[in-house]
Amino acid sequence: MIHLNITGHEVEKLEDPFGLLSGDRYEFFLELDVDVEDELYSDKGVGLKVIFVSDNGGNKISSYYFYERGSEKVLDFALEEDEEELVLTYCRQHREE
Repeated sequence: MIHLNITGHEVEKLEDPFGLLSGDRYEFFLELDVDVEDELYSDKGVGLKVIFVSDNGGNKISSYYFYERGSEKVLDFALEEDEEELVLTYCRQHREE
């Protein structure tokens, strides 16, 4: 289990110039504090890129991936159900910044 400690973020509302997609989409870059003992740990730091969707059907995470900060190397890890809920709640609370 990855213990997520979100320490900061950048968020940008994504534009749909052709109006093909319903709802609003946001791209989040979450900064994570990962324990040195965790298999996800990197000296450079770890981030989580999330595409968050808010529409009439509710809020959801469309896609995400972990990456090594600095090198942008994609890391092959997945969120567990409770971690995904934590990220979803975080994105919901910070989408309009």
